[in-house]
Amino acid sequence: MDWHPWILLLHVVGAFIFILGHGVSVVVAFRIRSERDPARIGALLDLSRYSLIPAWIGLLTVVISGVIATFAENLWGKGWVWATIGILVAVLAYMSLRAVRFFDDVRHMLGMKGYYDKKDAPIPDPGTPEELDALLQSRRPVEIAAVGGGALVIIIWLMMVQPF
Repeated sequence: MDWHPWILLLHVVGAFIFILGHGVSVVVAFRIRSERDPARIGALLDLSRYSLIPAWIGLLTVVISGVIATFAENLWGKGWVWATIGILVAVLAYMSLRAVRFFDDVRHMLGMKGYYDKKDAPIPDPGTPEELDALLQSRRPVEIAAVGGGALVIIIWLMMVQPF
């Protein structure tokens, strides 16, 4: 039996699950820009956090199936494979520094703990409505979406075209 089509199917399904789960965070990043009710913002942030569970499962599926496919097809010598891995690692680092930090900053403004906060850290004091407004009006969601979306398009192009 030829397992290659099944591995590719798993890879694509994993990517779909990742994008579906992670897309919630993208929508939340833009939605909170026009929201000023702290309770609603907090609920949207919680929704974003919980949507990352399927996103991480999808990403793990993509990585595992991608490694299996690369071994099965003996593609480790291809430049597009290494470019894809490099972009994925770079975007994960970027998102960890910029996107997660943005959501943590908003949580702190609401008096909530963030992702990077230690479990025993005190709950931060909420910011003023003016500080919250300034943070929510920042261009960070646009930046995050442009980097993530651009990287996704490049990765898809690399995998479809396999230019080098």
